[in-house]
Amino acid sequence: MHHRYDVLVVGAGGSGLMSALYASKNKNVSVAVLSKLYPTRSHTGAAQGGVGAALGNVSEDHWEWHMFDTVKGGDYLTDQDAAEVFAKDVIDAVYELEHMGLPFSRLPDGKIAQRKFGGHTKEFGKAPVERACYAVDRTGHMILQTLYQQSVKSGVTFFNEYQVLDLIIEDDALGEKVCRGVVALEISTGEIHTFHAKSVVLAAGGYGRAFKVTSNALSLTGDLMSIYYRKGLPLEDLEFYQFHPTGIAKLGILITEGARGEGGILRNDSGERFMERYAPTIKDLAPRDMVSRAIYMELREGRGAGKDKDYLLLDLTHLPREIVEGRLPDITDFARTYLGVDPVKQPVPIQPTAHYAMGGIPTSIDGEALADGNGNLVRGLYAAGEVACVSLHGANRLGTNSLGDLIVFGKRAGIAAAKYAEGAHFEELPARPDAFAKGEIERLKSGTGTENAARIRKELQETMMDNVSIFRTDETMSRQVEVLKELQARYKNVSVHDTTARYNTELTEALEVGYLLDVAEAMTASALNRKESRGAHAREDYPDRDDESWLKHTMAYRDLSRPGNVLIGYKPVVLGRFEPKPRVY
Repeated sequence: MHHRYDVLVVGAGGSGLMSALYASKNKNVSVAVLSKLYPTRSHTGAAQGGVGAALGNVSEDHWEWHMFDTVKGGDYLTDQDAAEVFAKDVIDAVYELEHMGLPFSRLPDGKIAQRKFGGHTKEFGKAPVERACYAVDRTGHMILQTLYQQSVKSGVTFFNEYQVLDLIIEDDALGEKVCRGVVALEISTGEIHTFHAKSVVLAAGGYGRAFKVTSNALSLTGDLMSIYYRKGLPLEDLEFYQFHPTGIAKLGILITEGARGEGGILRNDSGERFMERYAPTIKDLAPRDMVSRAIYMELREGRGAGKDKDYLLLDLTHLPREIVEGRLPDITDFARTYLGVDPVKQPVPIQPTAHYAMGGIPTSIDGEALADGNGNLVRGLYAAGEVACVSLHGANRLGTNSLGDLIVFGKRAGIAAAKYAEGAHFEELPARPDAFAKGEIERLKSGTGTENAARIRKELQETMMDNVSIFRTDETMSRQVEVLKELQARYKNVSVHDTTARYNTELTEALEVGYLLDVAEAMTASALNRKESRGAHAREDYPDRDDESWLKHTMAYRDLSRPGNVLIGYKPVVLGRFEPKPRVY
């Protein structure tokens, strides 16, 4: 089946809906959203703590302070043009959401409530500041609902439960790459659809399911990053993957940083507030990479809690019941439901959980997809949110900056995509644009291979957790390179037993395993190549940050002539008013 829209958005989370909503404000273009899930099930709904914006409703704050915290939090790999645009624009974006009807928590004077969050400070690092605008601990859920309602109101067309299988990218007469649409599987029927578009916005989220313990939904399997990478196009800064310090022990379900923003304290088995040793100025509100490493060190040195000494404790028991249950209702319910622990009375067992990709498809500050490290574009293609890398987050994202990223750069990508589509025409499609996608489906359905995709996924998640997680070495990552080559070879021998068309989850999950393997390949190669420690990339064999050699972005390309080989290039960091300094909190 064939469809044609001026602007096509892939993904219906916060960045996708923001892109679609602002593209639809251009009445000269038609806009459609293609989503793997029903929109309000998108993973933005799992975000809890807030949107960082320097409103100054509780105490004095300025966008320059927010920009500084973003750059410093990103360990100076953040592109400072993106950070400046972001810190300024996110203020207006929060008020836009408020005017759309988003039910923010309120201060007694009626203004949007704000609370402290990790890495957010006043006066360029002197003390924590209340910057996170929140809706109890359901901020992402409220953003998702609000933007979906506004997009429906604006007349955006939705194609729900469609899984993208291919991007239609070709070289034009001048040798420039151009995107002409996507090919997708309608999950409910098994039918292959071609979506012809003047411009496409990719907003399909991250790939946390490459790890065993993760806060990410089952749907976050790096589909669009993989498809981009398969075409010989680059993925930027994949070595930087954030582990959130406070996942529910064993399960990885997120406990918001807002719990520490409200006064929660991290403790080891002896009850010590151990973050005083690692970040004496802002303690439990240090950036996530630092807190996760501190937790790992406490566990490794034998100060973990429980029978197996494999978790630490988040203590909220000193806070009033009305704070815990009133401002953190979801995490209170999670702790009671999944652990049988009442956080009002007992500390909550926690351990770091794979949470967020700082890297992704490289883009300009307007969301234009980059074809290389020299600024050449894939014409007509845009990306925003976690699938993208505008390099706002650098080597480590600050809490709340993901929701801000969605609304600021989702909006910019949507506006840019609509403007491009308004002045463009429908590029001619290749003769059989769905040929590759149909071939992949046929290979999995009719193959006689004996490998099982679920078994490969399990081995991938376990080995990535062991070899490419919070701490890394040449030995562990080199081992993972060989593991991934073996898993990629085995994946070619995967077939599915279910050959039906409707809701064939065995088929869709097998496709997702292939995507995860691709992204893990690029991530591991990027991490092995970067011989320094910076932000979330912590190498025990190269423990220091090396600005002289490594103040640059990694661009990882699949070597199309040698399967399993990754080519590494670089892109300069955009510097500005904040010169790289030692990262002390």
